[in-house]
Amino acid sequence: MVDGNGKTSSLIQVRGLDKKYQRGSEEIDVLQGLNLDVEKGDFVVFMGPSGSGKTTLLNLLGGLDVPSRGSITVAGDEITHMSRSKLTEWRARHVGFIFQMYNLIPVLTAYQNVELPLLLTKLSKAERRKHVETALAVVGLADRVNHYPRQLSGGQEQRVAIARAIVSDPTFLLCDEPTGDLDRKSADEIMGLIERLVREYHKTVLMVTHDPLVAKRANMTLHLEKGVLVEASAKSGVAS
Repeated sequence: MVDGNGKTSSLIQVRGLDKKYQRGSEEIDVLQGLNLDVEKGDFVVFMGPSGSGKTTLLNLLGGLDVPSRGSITVAGDEITHMSRSKLTEWRARHVGFIFQMYNLIPVLTAYQNVELPLLLTKLSKAERRKHVETALAVVGLADRVNHYPRQLSGGQEQRVAIARAIVSDPTFLLCDEPTGDLDRKSADEIMGLIERLVREYHKTVLMVTHDPLVAKRANMTLHLEKGVLVEASAKSGVAS
């Protein structure tokens, strides 16, 4: 739902969000007065032309950037005024990132790539192994643990990236064009996997895409136009 009177129980609440950038003497409004509520288990897609503010919004929700004005609250934590170190800690605990280009480290195996986020935790080696093996099994790559990225297809690389994103059981997943570099068959498989994470594991997913076929898989599609939410459509009804 996209209005300023959202439920206080929403997992993610965005209120009056503005983001401005300075380009020389010019001030660019990237996001303007954005309000948004996302419930636990929602699968929300953001669409809009290039430059409409979609990726900026994901970066703000993930604590990678700070707004010029407004607030973002996730599971009761107001993140907009956290210190950098607190934000890093919060991000490691709550956010799983999935990008278009996978961002795997080529000299590390699938297992080692997925284990990376856990190296920042206090888990023992045996506990880390259990988490990594579970995550790789969820994405269907239990038999590829010792493969390097160059030995995997693009779809398999993205599965490794998804395993890395879910290995620490984050509160929500942020996906920036996760199928943008894949052929249709691989894209459909990745979307099937993300739908399964929502349906079976009750993950909350926020995704940017240009692909209307990808958007159809979400519970709700929100449209951004020049930094403003202009329209929303939902499978189970409407929200605007």
